[in-house]
Amino acid sequence: MAEHDEIRSLRDALSVTPDNLPLRLHLAERLMQLGRAEEAASEFRDALSRAPNNPACKIGLARAFYEQEKNSEALVIVEDLIRNAERPAAAYLLHARLLLRAGDVARAVREYKKAVDDDPGVADEALAERLGVTGFEEASGSEVVDGKLRQRGDDEEGPSNLAVERPKIAFKDVGGMEDLKEEIRMKIIHPMTHPEVYKAYGKSIGGGILMYGPPGCGKTHMARATAGEVKARFLSIGIHDVLDMWIGQSERNLHEIFETARRNKPCVLFFDEVDALGASRSDMRQAAGRHQINQFLSELDGDKGDNDGVLILAATNAPWHLDSAFRRPGRFDRILFVPPPDAPARAQILRILMQGKPADGVDYDHIGKKTDAFSGADLKGLVDVAVEGKLKEAMKAGVPKPLNTKDLLNAAKGLRQSTKEWFATARNYALYSNQGGIYDDILKYLKL
Repeated sequence: MAEHDEIRSLRDALSVTPDNLPLRLHLAERLMQLGRAEEAASEFRDALSRAPNNPACKIGLARAFYEQEKNSEALVIVEDLIRNAERPAAAYLLHARLLLRAGDVARAVREYKKAVDDDPGVADEALAERLGVTGFEEASGSEVVDGKLRQRGDDEEGPSNLAVERPKIAFKDVGGMEDLKEEIRMKIIHPMTHPEVYKAYGKSIGGGILMYGPPGCGKTHMARATAGEVKARFLSIGIHDVLDMWIGQSERNLHEIFETARRNKPCVLFFDEVDALGASRSDMRQAAGRHQINQFLSELDGDKGDNDGVLILAATNAPWHLDSAFRRPGRFDRILFVPPPDAPARAQILRILMQGKPADGVDYDHIGKKTDAFSGADLKGLVDVAVEGKLKEAMKAGVPKPLNTKDLLNAAKGLRQSTKEWFATARNYALYSNQGGIYDDILKYLKL
């Protein structure tokens, strides 16, 4: 039977029995197999209207959205599914795909492992290879040797390549973000420069600030500039510096990281993608992850050593996945929203990015107004595209010409703001999961 004949036959059968859910799902699946995701989404929606709580209908619609690259819509459905008690393995698998597409590889790996833990039958070799998940049994946190669970011994290596920096940039090198700079001054810089005043009030020199917001808006750059502002050492920690496949080693890595910071006071200790290290314990099924978070909390509290003089900054694109215990006073007791830069800040960022490049009469303020919702990373991409265009012209004409306003505006027209998808997801959390008003800044930014 030809493909179109098969689909027509299924539609004819449904016209007679429109409430036949298995038949409608079969039609939707066939449409997915034929690459007709938009039509499949319509059938999955129809099925959901008849069976609103059916997991197969929900995961099917999420898959159809994923195939259409409607990532935000798919993510909302998937996250709703994995919050339920049943938590189908297929939902974790699709969550891993969505996270990988968004560039969040660490959390994608974690979700993929959850999927395979729940149902080994969903394992996908192609996805595992893209995630770098090889030797899955060993990577899950333990290894079976001679019938016994083996864990890394104390003689094994801890975190490697911990580079303590002396940043040469300061706040003047960061465009915009004035409110965030002022918060950091009050929490970190003033205690460092006026320790006697703070100690008179019984305030220790240290503490934590959690920065959250869309990717590419300068959270990491701000952390490095903070260290440069107070002439402190800087220790940048990624998830690869902490996570280890051996039982107990991730906790030891965390302790050694904090000890390194304590030995190098004053030190700004920066955790990037902190949600991957401090995910909600209620979502975890393995004790190893909970032990790691407990260790992290203990180190933040200074139970394992004196944190006076250790200034802790962390960044995340997904604060809703962070365990609520991290937001307790004394830990990350300042939760700061880092929005995309406004028009004056965009102009300032462009001036910084254009330093050292040939330019002629560029109207940065005008370009700043024309690049609404562009992140700092988007603006860097804009400059790169404009430079590439000029290089092509120079290769043809044989004469290099400086960049002008028109070049930058033309480059902006061909770029898509990377922040919009993040706000589509954040909006849902701000509206429907805003306990204690933690996401009020998002609502204010979106004018909701």
